[in-house]
Order: sequence, then C-alpha cells, then structure tokens
Amino acid sequence: MEKVYFIGAGPGDPELITVKGQRLVKEADVIIYAGSLVPRQVIECHKEGAEIHNSASMTLEEVIDVTVKAIKAGKKVARVHTGDPAIFGAHREQMDMLDEHGIEYEVIPGVSSFLASAAAVKKEFTLPSISQTVICTRLEGRTPVPEKESLESLASHRASMAIFLSVHMIGDVVKRLATHYPMTTPIAIVQRASWEDQKIVLGTLETIEEKVKEANITKTAQILVGDFLGDKYEKSLLYDKHFTHEFRKGIEK
Repeated sequence: MEKVYFIGAGPGDPELITVKGQRLVKEADVIIYAGSLVPRQVIECHKEGAEIHNSASMTLEEVIDVTVKAIKAGKKVARVHTGDPAIFGAHREQMDMLDEHGIEYEVIPGVSSFLASAAAVKKEFTLPSISQTVICTRLEGRTPVPEKESLESLASHRASMAIFLSVHMIGDVVKRLATHYPMTTPIAIVQRASWEDQKIVLGTLETIEEKVKEANITKTAQILVGDFLGDKYEKSLLYDKHFTHEFRKGIEK
C-alpha cells in the first residue's frame, strides 16, 4: 500500500520547498494542496496526469475521502501544507483519521513563515545576552487560545516572539505586548514573506499600529517582536578565538 506524504511547502517562494518535498510532489499520483496559501507554482512540477485538488474549498471529510480512495487504488498522495505542517497546520486531525483507516503516512518538514520573516528582515532570533528563546503564538480569533498562553503572559518573558494570524488585530497585539515590553521595543511586520510581493514594515510598539494601517496590511503577515530586532548583543562564544571546544583550541588571553 502507498503512503500519504504531508509536505511542508515552505512560506511561498517555490524554491523554498525542500528537495525531498519537491521530489515527492513530482512522484505523487494525487496532490491535495492548501491553495489559499501555497502558490500553484510550488506544485507545477507534478507529473503528467496527476490529480490535483485545492483543499481551500474542501472540508476535512472531503480531504480524507479523496486521500483514502487514492491510497486504496494504489496511488501515492502528496498532502501539501503551507510553511511547516507542525505549526498551525491542522494536520494532526488528518493523521488521526488516517490511523483509523490503517493508512501509513510520513511528514516532510518545511520552512515556516516565521523563519522566512526573520530572513526577510535579516535578523537572528537567538542572540547571546538578548534572547535564547523563541515563542510562536497567535491571538485568539475563531480558534481560542488557552488562558495560560495569553499574549500578556507570554510577553512577561521578554523573549523573541513570532505572532501568527493576528495582524488584523495589531492594536490589540500592541496593547497586550505593552504590559511587559517597553514601547520602544522594535517590531517588524512581514507580509507574504518570501513571495514576490513581500512587504516589510519596521517600527516600535509605539509606532507600528499606524504604520501597519498606512501599509494596508490586514492578513497573511507575521508579527516579529523583541530586542533581537535591535543592534545590541554579545558575540557568540562559538567563534571566539579564546574559546576552546571539541573542534578547536582557543588562544589563551
């Protein structure tokens, strides 16, 4: 019996899907892709005669129905998700349903939009003396967020933060972050990271709401916040000439 492959398509740039992910898309007999966020170009490498489904207009049951029928017919299925399936990917429920049908599957990781956003602004989330922790979260919308994971609670750590699916509530985001982050804290909004029409807005908690409104950004954007976006940090010991480790002897001071 063939497998189902849950593939992280990356943040948008067709070249940011992994080599393995692209190979499996090329080999697949049936491709179900999240067309609302995955550009069609990502799957244009499909073989002739491949059956293509856009899951943006499908229910969970319809996706599973197509998948199960394909596997029972001896076909290879590529289920293509945006970014990495493990982050706001809603693929766990699909895997659980495949378990009920006794169908094997494999997950192929991908580049998440929060990583593409950091690349777009040319910053590093984990700077020595600034932050060694990255928090990925979102505000509650139609999908609730556990109370213990409120933005105010997470902000208390003053860690590097990537906030998904919340730019349309930027005023609320700023208000909640300001309970712990100073208003001078740098913040970046990256819309459609890695796409050809990528848009970047930089500011501080004090200025970002107005800038986002001026840029008319209301969806498909990452909110990055924290002092990692600033210019002050300590250099890593990894390449310090005085630092000794398994592969290099440091120079004595």
